[in-house]
Amino acid sequence: MPPPRRAPPLPRLGLLLTLLAPASQAQQAPQALACLIQPAQVAEVGSAVIGVVQTLQADRGDRVQKGQVLATLRSEVERANAEAAESRARSLGELRGAVAALDLAELRRDRARALKDENFVSAQALEQAEAEFRVAKERVAQVREALRTATREVNATEAQLAQRTLRAPFDGVVVERYANLGERFEEKALFRVAAISTLRVELVAPLPLFGQLKVGQKIQVTPELPGAPVRTASIVQIDQVLDPASNTFRLRLDLPNADGGLPAGLRCRADLGLAAAAKAPPANQMNGAAAR
Repeated sequence: MPPPRRAPPLPRLGLLLTLLAPASQAQQAPQALACLIQPAQVAEVGSAVIGVVQTLQADRGDRVQKGQVLATLRSEVERANAEAAESRARSLGELRGAVAALDLAELRRDRARALKDENFVSAQALEQAEAEFRVAKERVAQVREALRTATREVNATEAQLAQRTLRAPFDGVVVERYANLGERFEEKALFRVAAISTLRVELVAPLPLFGQLKVGQKIQVTPELPGAPVRTASIVQIDQVLDPASNTFRLRLDLPNADGGLPAGLRCRADLGLAAAAKAPPANQMNGAAAR
């Protein structure tokens, strides 16, 4: 009985293609990286002056718009100063009196000049009339400067009064409210506000991807939230300084969230749409395979 025939050896080219097939598949696999979804910006809203909380007009979880009043501090003294300054700025009685005195002095000066030309008054009388006119003119200028100063005082007192009103710095949501009615604040924040209409996605990418990503490029982001659809974000920043310890670099994406349907603080996966770097088999393994 003849011995059984062995299968013919696999051609070297076919063996090489077989060994390289996993690497080719790895190159076609999408590169998905872990990421974190955060608010676009967060602000600790406090007062520039020391004060006692008088009213609270926002609470935790409330949506607020830029410029909306969040709270007010007691401001009786500042309000009284503002009203007094405004009253001084609007007081035109002194100016009207000074202008009337100026008109009278001008009339007397002109009359004195006419009489002097006809030698009915002395030169001393004319000099006195002209001096009275100059004094009246300076008085008008002084009163007008006082009114301008009063107007500046109004602006200053209004600015001091505005410091007693806390407003939202941007559209967002109140994350924390630290204040209570009647509480005295010096340097602590009263509110924490976060902007969520546009979210910020932070991720760390490996070095082989550096240079393949560009600002403005669209990235698919999958939030780790049940039922949350895949969203499209845009690259807005790529770090130009690498982390030598991990051989990575950071990316920042902008994720539109105008409907507010996606909360901040979620983990996510970012599909960069690029091929993962293939790991070629060791050279000695390929040489051994070729020899067989």
